[in-house]
Amino acid sequence: MERIDKILAHEGFGSRKDIKKLLRKAEVLVNGTQIFDSSFQIDTEKDEVSVDGEVLNLHGELYLMMNKPQHVVSSNKDGEHQTVFDLLDDKYRTPYLQDHLHLVGRLDMDTEGLLLFTTDGELTHRLISPKSHVNKTYLCCLEHPESPEHQSEITRLFAAGIEVGPDDNDPGFTCEPAQIKWIDESTACLTIYEGKYHQVKRMFIAVGNKIAFLKRISMGRLELDPSLKPGEYKELYEEDLAKLV
Repeated sequence: MERIDKILAHEGFGSRKDIKKLLRKAEVLVNGTQIFDSSFQIDTEKDEVSVDGEVLNLHGELYLMMNKPQHVVSSNKDGEHQTVFDLLDDKYRTPYLQDHLHLVGRLDMDTEGLLLFTTDGELTHRLISPKSHVNKTYLCCLEHPESPEHQSEITRLFAAGIEVGPDDNDPGFTCEPAQIKWIDESTACLTIYEGKYHQVKRMFIAVGNKIAFLKRISMGRLELDPSLKPGEYKELYEEDLAKLV
């Protein structure tokens, strides 16, 4: 059991002194009954708490899908650039979430698409573990068109596991087998089963081309919601999470 003023303070409603004022001015309900006593005890596992009609999560695990825009950093803090956390509403900036909400993997600054946030460390470990082999599909727009013959050769090389060269301080490596589906002469969907540094870009460099635009469109069977504009996001629920593993 926890005091309601402690819970509301953790949820970002201010100090315990602020909570006393809140209980007088706002409609704070526990299981539908309005509460005025700041020492009122609640069970965070069973009780439902709402403030002016908005039901609080009470530290249940949180899952967010964002359509990450270009030129935004996949990080919590960055001294020079806007971060994906800067795009979140204030309700996702409570002291508890500032300590626990994190990214599941990353996307490069110039890459768009599906990015996950969660407080669920166990899920994060399962998804990013090299043993998991969760597939990730990217829409790839290339700088140069490819002939049908070279498309077939690229398909063969990627399926066999292509060797890529070093990038910055990261050494070269042999990729796991990957699948590519060509949309036209310079656009394809590439599915990989790992997530090494600049991997997709390095794969196309290895076959003599470069990425002009890159967007992650799915993880596992979870697809990026097409209604989300760049920078927009939504909460995910159990039926969504089942598509990740």
